[in-house]
Amino acid sequence: MPFSLLPYKGTMLSSDMGNTSRAGAQTQLNRGSKPELDRSQMAALAAFTARSLETSAPRPFGAAIVHTRTGKLLLRALNDAHRQNDPSMHAEVRAIRLAARRLKLLSLAGYTLYTTCEPCPMCMSCALWAELDRVVYGATIEDASHHVRQIRIPATEVVERSDMRCTVDGPVLREECYALFTHPNMLRAFKQWATRRRK
Repeated sequence: MPFSLLPYKGTMLSSDMGNTSRAGAQTQLNRGSKPELDRSQMAALAAFTARSLETSAPRPFGAAIVHTRTGKLLLRALNDAHRQNDPSMHAEVRAIRLAARRLKLLSLAGYTLYTTCEPCPMCMSCALWAELDRVVYGATIEDASHHVRQIRIPATEVVERSDMRCTVDGPVLREECYALFTHPNMLRAFKQWATRRRK
C-alpha cells in the first residue's frame, strides 16, 4: 500500500485519542495479532513519518501507541535524537514517555506500540518495562543497518531474555517502511548524520 509524501510544517507529534524475530527475518504472526488492523495502523504511521522527509529534519523512525482492544490511536512520535542531542530519544522511547505522561500511568498495559523499524535493544527494553501488550514493526534491524549503525540483537531475543512478556510481530509493510530509509532526502540526511558523529 503506497503512501504519499505530503509537505508538513510543525512538530512531528500526532494525537487522535478517542477518535476514529530475528533481524532481517519475518516472525510468525502471533496468536491474538490482527493482520488487517496492523497493516492499517502501519500504513498510517508510515504516511505520518513520510511527511518529515519533505522537511529540513527528515527521519525514517516513527512510532505510535494504539489501544490494543479498540485500535484507537493515542499518539505518534518521531525520532528526535539529533535535534535534541539526546541519544536515547528514539521514536519508540519518545512515544512511550509521552504516552505514560499523558495517561499519568507507569504501565502501558492494554496498548500496542507500532514502529516503522524493529526496535533496538534499548527501545525493546523500554517497551517491556512499560508493560506494552504488543510491539509491531515495519522494516527490520538488518534493513536499517544499511544506512545507520545498529545493535544487531533482535527484538524477540530481548523478550526471550526478559522476565516480562510482550508479543512481537513483524515485519508488517516492510517495503513501505523501508522506503522511508531510501528517500533521497533521507539518504542525504544519513550522510550528514555520519559527518556529525566524526566531529
